[in-house]
Amino acid sequence: MIGRRAFMKALGFGATGMLALGSYAVGVEPLMRLNTTRYRLKPRNWPEGFRLKLVVLADIHACEPWMPPARVARLCEYANSLGGDMILLLGDYLSHMTLVTDHLPADVVAGALAGLKAPLGIHAVCGNHDWWQDKKAQRYHLKETAMHRELRKVGFSALSNQSIRIDAGGQGLWIAGVEDQLAYLDDDGITGLDDLSKTLDQVTDDAPVIVLAHEPDIFPVVPDRVSLTLSGHTHGGQVNLFGWRPIVPSEYGARYVYGHVVEEGRDLIISGGLGCSGLPARFLQPPEVVVIELG
Repeated sequence: MIGRRAFMKALGFGATGMLALGSYAVGVEPLMRLNTTRYRLKPRNWPEGFRLKLVVLADIHACEPWMPPARVARLCEYANSLGGDMILLLGDYLSHMTLVTDHLPADVVAGALAGLKAPLGIHAVCGNHDWWQDKKAQRYHLKETAMHRELRKVGFSALSNQSIRIDAGGQGLWIAGVEDQLAYLDDDGITGLDDLSKTLDQVTDDAPVIVLAHEPDIFPVVPDRVSLTLSGHTHGGQVNLFGWRPIVPSEYGARYVYGHVVEEGRDLIISGGLGCSGLPARFLQPPEVVVIELG
């Protein structure tokens, strides 16, 4: 039987350990760590000999003090240094941590992102927090957000159920951006604006297609025609307790929580993202920039 003194000592060690872990999760990992996660694959319907390097940023959640404009600008400089043919942005540029941070408006965030540069352009979709933070879009059920407009002002393609064709050195490529699946947050529930069929109907030839969809839950209905689907949203669970992620914002649980998923020969890559949602904490799921080499 454990004695009182031993019990109190164990309790003290436990409290100290919890405090240290909490301090790391709030003050170190989300602010001071950055992983570069690399994938190399040749997906379905990918032309022989066609090589393409993608740099992917997701879930920035810009806010003070956790992800201020200066930090976003530094992340952009780093993304540029990775030498991608194009840079893809997967949404949630704005923050929804109302209790602990100051929000940043869409124009300020777009201004911080404006330094991104890549030979084949910067292509983006918006995420649920970009919709939820836009009170006008919510109230009037608009078809795009302030974030869409501000991204276009700095020269990016902000896609909303749209596909665009890119000439990559003589090889055609389609970037298909699906609108958010959780766009409207009403008293009656959540309504999405995603229209995958409309988006892919705009693809008019047999060039490969990359789908950008903020939430990965769309993946089960992505057709074989698509070479690669890219998503964010989950933050890899944001808190990873040695393989157990207690909170995953997906109807499929851990099925699409993080990383490279292959189902029936179809490829999905889910970024762990850069910022935080809900609480400004990450544990064993540090911020990441994703680099994908295709072909």
